[in-house]
Amino acid sequence: MHIPDGYLSPSTCAVTYAAAAPFWFVAMRRVRRRMQGRAVPMLAMTSAFSFVVMMFNLPIPGGTTAHAVGMGLAAILLGPWAGLLAISVALMIQALFFGDGGITAFGANAFNMAIVGCFVAHVTYRLAAGNAASTALRRTVAAGLSGYVAINAAALSAAVEFGIQPMLFTAADGTPLYAPYSLAVAVPAMMAAHLTVAGAAEAIVTGGVVGYLQRSHPELLVGREDGSRRSPRALWAGLGALMVASPLGLLATGIAWGEWGTHDFADAGVREQIAGASGGIAPPGDVPTGLARIADLWQAPIPDYAPSFLHSESLGYVLSAIVGVGLVILTCALVSWFAARRAPTGAA
Repeated sequence: MHIPDGYLSPSTCAVTYAAAAPFWFVAMRRVRRRMQGRAVPMLAMTSAFSFVVMMFNLPIPGGTTAHAVGMGLAAILLGPWAGLLAISVALMIQALFFGDGGITAFGANAFNMAIVGCFVAHVTYRLAAGNAASTALRRTVAAGLSGYVAINAAALSAAVEFGIQPMLFTAADGTPLYAPYSLAVAVPAMMAAHLTVAGAAEAIVTGGVVGYLQRSHPELLVGREDGSRRSPRALWAGLGALMVASPLGLLATGIAWGEWGTHDFADAGVREQIAGASGGIAPPGDVPTGLARIADLWQAPIPDYAPSFLHSESLGYVLSAIVGVGLVILTCALVSWFAARRAPTGAA
């Protein structure tokens, strides 16, 4: 679901940045007013968890891959506003340092996964959980449902962004300039992966973590956004275990739909995989010219979570997880510090 550079036109990217900006602005104001410097523990933990869980790629029938995001958990633990900041930070670090998602497409990716995802999860959880006690089974089920609905809403949003490109932006000969597949292909392709595997993964992750917190740390599920809650050491230990286990995400070797590199259009095996996941419709023989022009705009220092100085793919993946989590925590600390400095004197 991480849209790379080149798949969306510059004007589409500008619109998605403009759409996301008010949400980021309001989220920062709410963090400033309600959370201030106390936001660091849970904001950083949730953002770091999202970063790592997105490294666990899952195989999809047909040869592609997908992954959970953690948007449901972010919305439940932090509320939708702080939650969207947590997911946005994780996505920003992925794009800047690891080339996972584009810089020009960051606004779209944040809009889809952080904004749409967190708000849909928040509304779904509130409706499904009702007035049930924080430790009730109903809340565990509601959490899983919220994650499932949220990731599918985010996938649909991304599919629409992909699918409108060939409708709006074509070369003089009628060939697409950016993402090559129409809505009729993009929507079924994206939703097939997320209604099944990715949606189930998001539901299991969200419901599983909420179920654990109900038994061990129910105070984290009281539904407040005051930011005073501290993330227990056990959660940080669990995050460390996930980082060590992250090479499991390498077992799924396919490419997520819509995340192909420019070189993949000339690879017969990848073209067959793309066609199989796109209703039998093969991609264009040549890379769309607009896509080719923007695709290499940003060169990430550790592309694909594979440090160039390490020969072990698994070790490189673990190191990338550690570096990424460190950068996420640092960024969340800076966000919280900035919010605290900008807070009005005497703000609670």
